[in-house]
Amino acid sequence: MSISAVSFALNGRPGVSEATRERVRQVARDLDWQPHTAARALGGAKAGSIGFVLNRPARTLGTESFFGDLISGIQLGLTGTHIGMTLLVARDAEEELETYRDWWRGHRVDGVIVIDPRRDDDRLRLLAELGMPSVVVGSHPSPAGAAPSVWIDDSDATDTVLRYLRALGHRRIAHVSGPPEFEHTALRIDRVRAFAGDDPDDRTESVPTDYSAEAGAAATRRLLSGATRPTAIVFDNDVLAVAGLGVASEMGVRVPQDVSIVSFDDSAMIRLVRPAITSLTRDTVELGQRAAVLLREQIEADTALPSRPGPELTLSVRESTARVTP
Repeated sequence: MSISAVSFALNGRPGVSEATRERVRQVARDLDWQPHTAARALGGAKAGSIGFVLNRPARTLGTESFFGDLISGIQLGLTGTHIGMTLLVARDAEEELETYRDWWRGHRVDGVIVIDPRRDDDRLRLLAELGMPSVVVGSHPSPAGAAPSVWIDDSDATDTVLRYLRALGHRRIAHVSGPPEFEHTALRIDRVRAFAGDDPDDRTESVPTDYSAEAGAAATRRLLSGATRPTAIVFDNDVLAVAGLGVASEMGVRVPQDVSIVSFDDSAMIRLVRPAITSLTRDTVELGQRAAVLLREQIEADTALPSRPGPELTLSVRESTARVTP
């Protein structure tokens, strides 16, 4: 059989009969043959893989359920496509940038999913220069012509938490955040600052951390040791919230009688501690799935696709919040 006939059969192209196509595929199955991805890429075919770089300290990744759920969702979005995922944990921003260059030059991936966007993001500029298809998991729709995003409105999410705490009578609210260079963190800090407004009775403060339990504990200890303690503390993720709950117990500060605690992230961990922690709940698996589906479509498109909203957030009220005691 000619090389071209075998190629037509294996690639689903016209030019051979169905009987010939099935005969070639059966031989491929008998030989356990698979196409060589790198060779196909050099010939102009798709690499058959998408990329995902995590630029976070490796030690914190094991404690944050968000990343496991997001990766599970991405895999779910690739189900039935024979597309794989190439995952790398980068040590810093420069390694992440170099990884994108290497992947694209080597035809190793067809596109990437980007998380933790910054307001002035070198990664998005580089991906645009390379012409590399990408999708951003972010906090707002992307500008026209830019890489599309699957987004959840962090400003609205912050307002939801703050309005609830104000309804409970809280006017001194602290926010233990992640790194402010992340766009979603900056949006939350801005909303916390704006929440106080001109009312002298409202006092808000944001304390940045690196998302680690140690930094969360240190920030909580400082807040609860001040002359005027906050009556409520909002934490940017579940690890920070559980660390803060531990510090409150250590210092004899009762939750929720003396201080209410809220987390921006939900997880089994904060539902199992006592008191269980009030949180914003989102379907992170679905978020990852929507990002993967959008990236698959973007890889096949000639122009940037429009952004799409992520799954809705809901406030899950648990035992860690209560009305302010007069």
